[in-house]
Amino acid sequence: MNQAVHFITCSTLDLDAARRFYVDGLGWQALVDVPGEIVFFQVAPGVVLGLFDAVKFADDLGDAGATGVSGLTLSHNVESRTAVDRVVETLSAAGGTVRTPPRDGAFGGIYHAHVTDPNGLIWEIAHNPGWRIEPSGAVVLA
Repeated sequence: MNQAVHFITCSTLDLDAARRFYVDGLGWQALVDVPGEIVFFQVAPGVVLGLFDAVKFADDLGDAGATGVSGLTLSHNVESRTAVDRVVETLSAAGGTVRTPPRDGAFGGIYHAHVTDPNGLIWEIAHNPGWRIEPSGAVVLA
């Protein structure tokens, strides 16, 4: 198996609230939007985030207990500490809940915050001076 992830799909208890947050609040454009079922967003070259209605998600897995997201963060890295503050404000204004306000991290000069979307999906907004993407697309963590 190649070391790659192309789809990240999260069970979403309230798909309409997720749509309002990402599309109306943040201005994201859906790649595919199937009302009552799933909405997909391209979040990076070759990478799609899917927000799947929890009941449909559980049906797809054949597991009625699979209805929420747990133990997962999605990280959005930005160019500066000021950008962290600005993105957190944008997420909050769109209906997100700030779990951890912007602060210095425990290592590596990281400055970050955590914000949940209306369904509890946790976003880490971070400035990490040791992180970059090479022109080839390779990630460098220094």
